[in-house]
Amino acid sequence: MARFTRRARIGAGIALATSAALALSACSGAADASGSGAGDSDVDAATATSVADFGTFADLEAAAKAEGQLNVIALPRDWANYGEILDLFAEKYPEITINEASPDVSSAEEIQAAETNKGLDTAPDVFDLGLTVALQNTDAFAPYTVQTWDDIPDELKEPSGLFVGDYGGYMSIGYDSSKYDAPSELSDLLSADYKGAVAINGDPTQAGAAFAAVGLATVQSDGTLDDFQPGIDFFSELQKAGNLLKVDVTTATIASGETPVVFDWDYLNAAHTADNPDWKVVVLDGTGYAGYYNQAINVDAPHPAAARLWQEFLYSDEVQNLWLKGGARPVRMEAMTEAGTIDADLAAALPEAPEKTVVPTEEQSTSAGTLLGEKWAAAVQ
Repeated sequence: MARFTRRARIGAGIALATSAALALSACSGAADASGSGAGDSDVDAATATSVADFGTFADLEAAAKAEGQLNVIALPRDWANYGEILDLFAEKYPEITINEASPDVSSAEEIQAAETNKGLDTAPDVFDLGLTVALQNTDAFAPYTVQTWDDIPDELKEPSGLFVGDYGGYMSIGYDSSKYDAPSELSDLLSADYKGAVAINGDPTQAGAAFAAVGLATVQSDGTLDDFQPGIDFFSELQKAGNLLKVDVTTATIASGETPVVFDWDYLNAAHTADNPDWKVVVLDGTGYAGYYNQAINVDAPHPAAARLWQEFLYSDEVQNLWLKGGARPVRMEAMTEAGTIDADLAAALPEAPEKTVVPTEEQSTSAGTLLGEKWAAAVQ
């Protein structure tokens, strides 16, 4: 797929972080999360905004171990290498039981689960969310700044740590090369060759990957992120042509051939080669669409110390490299490259980046979310 030198490929990963920095351009500033300073042994973990509030990192670990549980939601094990990440946390902290709930639900359904289970031990402690849903639900999050906070681009984090970018990629098209040719441009998917074959990963009013698919269709249709209507129109045409496949994409649907052509993040599409050796991935020429998912702590987390320990774990060098191993671009990639802590071989294996990349700003994401809520269902019915 790519013929970059190692240096150029690493640069491509950094370029995503730089361009994705537009996503939170309205936010600025950074809190001090160095972890220094005196702590209070009686600290309420639910109000802690950094390691310093616990005293030391060891104190945070002790508090999390005392809780003994961590509830996660919407973390498929084949998504960005989350399986290995979850297993590493369990190995590192055997005193903490990880409860994995509803791995395939959307970002919006994560919030719904928190509301439904509020006050119960079963409520999610942490979220992994698309930007649009994160922006719409900041009152559901607790502010927290990890010890590696300064390595995260300011534009990829809400200033108080309500939500923070974690890993990202480019919207791509995966396809079964034994049955279909690689699309060279978006309009190819409207041809009869792709009858009943093209799926997106979820509902764009609820799922970040599906939202991004409409964003990609918008910019590939000569539109701008100020107005997602061209993208909605494309999927409406795809539906009228009989090519839009309304099936939720999973590893099983890829392996079985039920969803043979899929809009999804490049790192997710690339992972399916393990299930289907004929599966290939293309990032269309022209304007590319990039995006980051975001971490957040449930303001009503039943295990608030474990939730904060999980965040520290995710933003460590070790786990940032595990996301990279999964084909995603970790949010600390630029800083880790400069520090020499990035896995250079994994960085060199990343796909070629588009020449031009766009990422929606906060205002654009909010506007697009509103428009999709109004127009999507009717457009694809």
